[in-house]
Amino acid sequence: MSTTSGKSGFEELAKGSSLYPQEQLAKVKSGKNSFHIGIPKEVYLQENRVILTPEAVQLIVNNGHQVRIENGAGLKSKFTDHQYSEAGAEIVPSAREVYQADIILKIEPPTVEEMELLRPGMTIISAIQLGDKTGDYIEKLLSKRVTALAFEFIEDKVGGYPIVRAMSEIAGSTVMLIAAEYLSSANDGKGVILGGITGVQPTKVVIIGAGTVAEYAARTALGLGADIQVFDNHIYKLRRIKHALGHQIYTSTIDTSTLSEALRDADVLIGAVRPEKGGGVIVTEDMVSEMKANSIIVDCSIDQGGCVETSQTTSHDKPIFRKHDVIHYCVPNIASRVANTATTALSNIFTPTILRAGVEGGIDEMIFTHQWFMKGVYAYKGSLTNELIAKKFDLKCKDLNLLLAAGSKYS
Repeated sequence: MSTTSGKSGFEELAKGSSLYPQEQLAKVKSGKNSFHIGIPKEVYLQENRVILTPEAVQLIVNNGHQVRIENGAGLKSKFTDHQYSEAGAEIVPSAREVYQADIILKIEPPTVEEMELLRPGMTIISAIQLGDKTGDYIEKLLSKRVTALAFEFIEDKVGGYPIVRAMSEIAGSTVMLIAAEYLSSANDGKGVILGGITGVQPTKVVIIGAGTVAEYAARTALGLGADIQVFDNHIYKLRRIKHALGHQIYTSTIDTSTLSEALRDADVLIGAVRPEKGGGVIVTEDMVSEMKANSIIVDCSIDQGGCVETSQTTSHDKPIFRKHDVIHYCVPNIASRVANTATTALSNIFTPTILRAGVEGGIDEMIFTHQWFMKGVYAYKGSLTNELIAKKFDLKCKDLNLLLAAGSKYS
């Protein structure tokens, strides 16, 4: 049945993307609950993703909302302006016109220049990436009196972080393909296959961390036939990854002697652990110096400072460097390397959320009635509402429930 016959069209989108919701979304009539959504072109050098696919835009438009997209915003994800236009979006030539919308959806946090385009009462949903932010940045955003939600903080109904997990799944699956590239003779690597074949010793892979990135990296490596060792200081995570993989892989807590021995024999090291407070270095330069020549390190923790002492941030244009004759791949935002897949994953998460917000009556109503969505809010109309950010930058934090209650009282 077509979308014009009374259904929202979400069922068709879900079938195409293997996303099956548990709830039926009702059609939102155009009116006071309709949204004007703006999607600007990303200005960060290494950002290739866009927040919504053309199919998602069509669904949102069919449900009574307006979508305005900056010219060329989807090109790096292989979505053309024509596709978005055919889906019902308005294509505009500049970010200034996009920021006339009520809700801004983007990937990267707004730059200082982009903040100048924000207006009081707007809503902006993006990443926050606290690693490179300052207190001045947060205060400037607060001065705009907008409602801001961060990808990293938005939960689902069972307490997980769907956007973080989706990007981690992509990163984990991609890192082993990256390692395979740089092990090959074509890239002046060791000239070995990642995995194993009959009669040839398998590639040895060491993974530090036992979270989602590690799980999907291990899945890929296991499928290729590699020999895998996983290190983490949380026993429950090691148990979980063994159960999730269904294989009797080698696991260990992190201690200098055992890790050093494993690294001396490793072909690939994947750093897939979020650095703890007070310093994230787990693999020292001495450990790296003892690794085999032409082995490769992929430090997925680099956007948080890295977990390998010799790591230095690189780019998609110049992704590697060598130190102690070991290849280092230290590119932040690995998901942007496969931008079309990442965009589809993000779109699958945000589309039903936008439609649900329309059903609820608006973003404020969505925040007020859904605790999992409320947790994504870090700024509300000029007030900082996230304790983590407040503590990091020594700023005053206000209780969002009280702010919402006050707003409801006087509305």
